[in-house]
This record gives sequence, structure tokens and C-alpha cells, in this order.
Amino acid sequence: MNAAVREYLDGIPLWRRSVLWLLFLGPFFFASYGFANRMAAERGITDSLVFEWERHVPFLPWTILPYWSIDLFYGLSFLCCRDRAAVDRHAFRLLTAQFACVAAFLLFPLHYSFARPQTDGLFGAMFDALMGFDQPYNQAPSLHIALLVIIWVRFAEAASGAWRVAVHLWATLIAISVLTTFQHHFFDIPTGAAVGLFCLWLWPDDRPSPLAHAVRRESGHPRLAAIYAAGAMLLLGAAAATGAWGLWLSWGALALALLALIYIRVGAAGFQKSEGRHSLAATLLLAPYVAAAWLNSRWWTRRSPAPCHIADDVWLGRMPTATDMRSGHFTALFDLAAELPAPGGNWRYDSAAWLDLIPPDAVQLADAARRIEAMQGRGRLLVCCALGFSRSACAVAAWLLASGRATDVDAALRLLRQARPQIVLGDAHRAALNAFAQSCQGMRHG
Repeated sequence: MNAAVREYLDGIPLWRRSVLWLLFLGPFFFASYGFANRMAAERGITDSLVFEWERHVPFLPWTILPYWSIDLFYGLSFLCCRDRAAVDRHAFRLLTAQFACVAAFLLFPLHYSFARPQTDGLFGAMFDALMGFDQPYNQAPSLHIALLVIIWVRFAEAASGAWRVAVHLWATLIAISVLTTFQHHFFDIPTGAAVGLFCLWLWPDDRPSPLAHAVRRESGHPRLAAIYAAGAMLLLGAAAATGAWGLWLSWGALALALLALIYIRVGAAGFQKSEGRHSLAATLLLAPYVAAAWLNSRWWTRRSPAPCHIADDVWLGRMPTATDMRSGHFTALFDLAAELPAPGGNWRYDSAAWLDLIPPDAVQLADAARRIEAMQGRGRLLVCCALGFSRSACAVAAWLLASGRATDVDAALRLLRQARPQIVLGDAHRAALNAFAQSCQGMRHG
């Protein structure tokens, strides 16, 4: 962006910036949504995706009130933004949701299959007004739900106490209303929520966008990305083939697709892990994968669950629970697992998020060694990853080399294997450790 243009935009007052965004987003919403509706009507779309149990969902005319209220909260949500960056991120989220949902409406149009009962009075007038713009198309993913997720998070972040409870209750009512006003089938709700969560993941408030990481990264890991992408396609195919409740497999497909994106371009930052916790969006989008990774870590370490003492007050092990930390009398935790949440408690915490199955480079090893050295010496320190076999072992080996507790890579690996025979460090790990050891020697001689 031209510097003069950027300076002009930065100088716009917050309220005026919000109004300018709304002046663009409002017409764009009606134009794009209406276009998708007309296209589906012209094609005579009759396909529906509906569960049999949905026939028992009651029609509640009064829920048109919460259904319509999202229009008001759409505009008011900009008032919850604290600065210009928050305004822009919020607008980008809304705009991305619009693009994603409208694209899906055009590519995979669906029709709402239930007849809405006749309604009179105020609620009937509100339904008539809605039908003047809307038609029984634009179903999955529900744009109403996608926008609700984005707006819900914005209001919840700005509220506290009883107001936050009220926000959650009203937002839940809005979510339910898409069923009780006979506007959407159930399938549209989780798919719409997924779009909203993806927009939150793509445009976070407290860290750079994954797009920025993707642009800066020189290379990814195409082989692993291809494996995860293939897994996503298989799960998606299984979901489509089984139908009914098997459609929940598409959640796993979404998680693996996002994981493929992380491995090919975004990197460990895609897990959006801070202070041991993933962002709300990453937590929900990647939940099937994270759950599988946690179970996998427990399975592979079932015969050696306890941490192993390496040297001085440094221990090596798998990702612990809070109970593990307390029972082991650990006062500090150094976490290298990007994909798993870490336990919270009264202990010092630091992390260097590394991707699973990816050997670190010398720069990452130097950073890990420095962090371990800074944390040790004040009680028991547990260095962990998912299993405690690879990433954390490599980091501890780097610390042994940097601190002079091991004279070379072979000596460091012997110390590790004596304490924890299960460690798995391949040729790539050894090469990185050798490069790091040479840099350590150069610094000492220098």
C-alpha cells in the first residue's frame, strides 16, 4: 500500500473508519447474497441435506426477533473494537465469511425443504419482510451462523460479568433461531460455525495473520502436507458416502486440511499457541487432530510414562498433566509441542513451538538451549513434547552441548539414551546437532 494512502487511513478516527467499513460491507452483503439466491432460483435447485429428526423441530414464530437481531449487532460489533487494527481485522473476518459462504452457495446450492406455517401479526410481518429479500436457498454453510460466530466473539471479548453471560445467552438464542424460524437445516449450522472459526483463525487480534507467516516462509514440508491432505480427502469421501451422522467425519477432514496448510506454508504459528493454550479458533478447528495426537502420545508412552532425569535439575518426558507436574515436584515446564495444550499451574512456563515429525535446525536448537539454560537451576525443570522421544530430546541434547555437559553429539546422545532409551533421533536430527555443536565450538574458540 502506498505510504501516503496508509497515512491517510491511519488518520481516520475510529468511529469513521467503522462507518466506512459498514458502508462497504452492507451493500456488498445484500448484493452478493442476493446474487447467490437468484442463481439458485434460476437453476431450480431442489437438493436438500436434512436429518429425519429435524421434522420434530418446532416452528417458533417469536424467534424471528433474535434471528433479525443479528443485523443490529452486525453494526454495533464495530463499537467493540478498541483500535484501528481491531476494526480492520473485524471487517476482514466479516468480508472473508461473506466470500466463503457465497462461493459455497454458488458451487453447492441447497434448498430448504420444510414449508413454513402461516404467521400473522408482528412476527408475520417480520417474516414477510425477510421473505422479500431471502429465498429458501443459500443454506450450507449458514452465513447467519458464520457471521454470528465472528460477532459473538467480538461482543464477548468486550463484555464482562453479567453482560458477558447475557451475550452468550442471546447469541445461543440467535443460533437456535435459524432452526426454529425454518430458515436452515441442522447441517448448515456446524458448517457455518466452521467458516466463522476459520475467519477468526485467519485474522487473529493478538498475533500476525497466518497469511503473513505463509508469505515469509521460504519452504514448507510438502511430503507431510500431502499426507495430511490425502487424509482430509479420505475422511471427506467417507463423510459423503456414509451420510447421516457420518457427516461429522468432515470435521476431521477440515482439521487435516488445515494441518496440511500449516505444514506446507504457515508453520507452527498456525496452531496459534500462547502460554500453553491454543486460540479459540485453532482449538475448535483442530480439535479432532489434537484429540488424536493426545491419545497417540499416551499410547506410545504407556510403558514409559514417567519423565527421566538427564542432568542436574533437567528432566525429559512427554506432555504432562497438571497432576504429573505436581507429583513430580516440577517447578518449571519447557514445552516444544505445537499441537498439544500444556497444563496450567503454579510453575514457570516457556515454550518453543516445533512441528511434529520435523527435525529442528541449528537456529531452533540454539534458541531451545538458551531457554533451557535460563529456566534450569531453580528447581526441577521438565522439558517435554508429545512423547518425549524426539523434539524435546533434541532440545535437551543441544542444551548439553551448549552448556559443556557433553563434549560432542555422540556424548550427548549417550547421556540421553542412558536415561531414556526410547528416544528417536534420526540422521536429520544428528545433522542439525552437529551443525549446532560446530557453532558452539566456534563461539568458545572465538
